[in-house]
Amino acid sequence: MTTPWSDIALTRHPQDPRDPLRAWDAADSYLLKHLAEQDVDLSGSVVVVGDRWGALATALTGTDGCAPALISDSYLGRQATRTNLERAGRTGATLLTTQDAPPDRADVLLVRVPKSLALLEDQLHRLRPAVHAGTVVIGTGMVKEIHTSTLNLFERIIGPTRTSLAEKKARLIFATPDPDLSPGPNPWPHSYRLPDGIGPLAARTVVNHAGVFCAERLDIGTRFFLQHLPAGTDARRIVDLGCGNGVVGTTAALTHPGAEVLFTDESYQAVASAEATYEENATGRPGGASFRTADGLEGVPDGSVDLVLNNPPFHTHQATTDRTAWRMFTQARAALRPGGELWVVGNRHLGYHVKLRHLFGTSELVAGDPKFVILKAVKREGSRPGRGDRRR
Repeated sequence: MTTPWSDIALTRHPQDPRDPLRAWDAADSYLLKHLAEQDVDLSGSVVVVGDRWGALATALTGTDGCAPALISDSYLGRQATRTNLERAGRTGATLLTTQDAPPDRADVLLVRVPKSLALLEDQLHRLRPAVHAGTVVIGTGMVKEIHTSTLNLFERIIGPTRTSLAEKKARLIFATPDPDLSPGPNPWPHSYRLPDGIGPLAARTVVNHAGVFCAERLDIGTRFFLQHLPAGTDARRIVDLGCGNGVVGTTAALTHPGAEVLFTDESYQAVASAEATYEENATGRPGGASFRTADGLEGVPDGSVDLVLNNPPFHTHQATTDRTAWRMFTQARAALRPGGELWVVGNRHLGYHVKLRHLFGTSELVAGDPKFVILKAVKREGSRPGRGDRRR
């Protein structure tokens, strides 16, 4: 990536030389160009929110004495940021999560607009006390990511807001802090009651932090999954892989009271939601639960899990891809003991059954409707990785 100050080498995480997606885009370049052209003072307290793979962090750290505080909801993004900073020999940046206390002061606030409007709302509310009349507030994103509702949030929480002209399909947002503005309370986290007819969690409360998938109501794919989850099996260790708000893992915990349940997701907001949902509905059960923000099942011992439940995403930011699902399936296969099962729900058109057959040698249709399918793959005794492990 060419920046106004230097060229830097960037990677996503996990690193894969076959990955065709870059670790930066025109929105990152546009913001850096503007900062240089306007000679924005970076020597004070600089806060960067939502830097996806560390492009902004790597470019800014050390420039004019800049030692930014970086706030991210993504474990993978934070790992990429660490790698990119180390490769460039840049030190001094502070890496925070969206669950950490934000900095007390922001002289420059740079916001990479997230896909989730709720996450933007939450982060602007949390950072509002750090903003003062002289704070330079700039947002950046691709044109397709910035809407009237995006601008309204900046206007309502920070102050008068305008946008730049588009450049290479990217746009900047300029907000002028209004010290007298009263944006009201932060509405996040948000709780709601689950509907009837979905099993043990029917009519119970689910807790959602901002940015978690379907934070205001149960999505139809998860509802379908909850109606067909395995119950009363002899599973002693269960994983809710990509746990989101934790409704799937909490349901499994209620139907398997003696089992240990691991909730894992790469989103800090998701894991916090899952923990809150579990504590609301299942705390005190004998099996217990653990909560882990990580790259899926990385670090979980091979052959240590009896049952993996998974509703994989098929988007990475704005890109549609099956790479995340494939990685989850591969990790699940390694973590399962012989005879262990992976249960997956997904849109029918995604063809997950083909991938599961590559990895497990088998894929069984548990249930289906016009939109979704639930598939089960069993790890066979003595089985070896399928062709898909070598190919990807």
